[in-house]
Amino acid sequence: METKMEAIREGYGRGVINIAKKDPNVVFLDADLAMSTKSIKAKEVDPERHFYSGISEQAMIGEAVGLALTGKKVFASTFAIFLSRAFEPIRQSICYGNVPVKLVGSHSGVHVGEDGPSAQMTEDISIMRALPNMNVIVASDSVEAEKATEFLLDFDKPCYLRTGRNKVPVLHSDNYKFEFGKANVLKNGNDATIIACGVMVSIALEAAELLKKENISLRVINMHTIKPLDKKTVVNASKETKAILTAEDHQINGGLGSAVAEVLAEKNLNVNFARIGMNNSFAESGKPDELFEKYGFTAKHLAEKVKTLL
Repeated sequence: METKMEAIREGYGRGVINIAKKDPNVVFLDADLAMSTKSIKAKEVDPERHFYSGISEQAMIGEAVGLALTGKKVFASTFAIFLSRAFEPIRQSICYGNVPVKLVGSHSGVHVGEDGPSAQMTEDISIMRALPNMNVIVASDSVEAEKATEFLLDFDKPCYLRTGRNKVPVLHSDNYKFEFGKANVLKNGNDATIIACGVMVSIALEAAELLKKENISLRVINMHTIKPLDKKTVVNASKETKAILTAEDHQINGGLGSAVAEVLAEKNLNVNFARIGMNNSFAESGKPDELFEKYGFTAKHLAEKVKTLL
């Protein structure tokens, strides 16, 4: 059966419709990119609950915090790269005050492709993860983005949800239940583990099929919640398999790989370990598949790295 392909951001759009219908107290802000982030879907339910802040992300954060302090449930979205312009108000107004604003960063990672390095946000997970009181979710497909959005409706803490521009395989069924802070073991294996997030989850599953042909049993974990990280699942993987590889469309410093490495170090766990991601460099403009090939994000690259670890 042919794999269904859909952009992760489409799931956010469906989630917006679902929560807008469910709760008249939820509002949506966007920094002039609602068509692309899919927050525009809120207008299908109630146009008066969708607000444009213009190309002024700092102002959008201020507006979001003000609305949240009046009791509104606030979702604020733009491209992931542009949220970096608002780092200070995110830190000072959302995190320092522990105001439950939900931030959604679309068009993330190298996977955004032809828009080039000035738009390929590969530092957002590390930035958001470092902020006190901020939580971080990286959706692996459109269904997970939809379910995470629905979960965030009543989540009473700040959170960053990372989505994406281009189509990726749909991994989950419509009855999938999103469990915040609890990783999904999508494939069991006893030889090695790949812990992945976002667009890299489907690629990790492809790597598992390649390794299966060589009689290597690979465990694949979808670590959709980067903060708080599911430490128990990481510990189990370190004790039950011989190697762990992390895979993320993000810098290896400060993101998923760093989060997993911290657990392994703090727990004094001895397991062969490596990270796949951008290694302290920017990418270039190009088609996503070609960029993933160049920078080692393909199933073949992941499989070879696992074999090296073993």
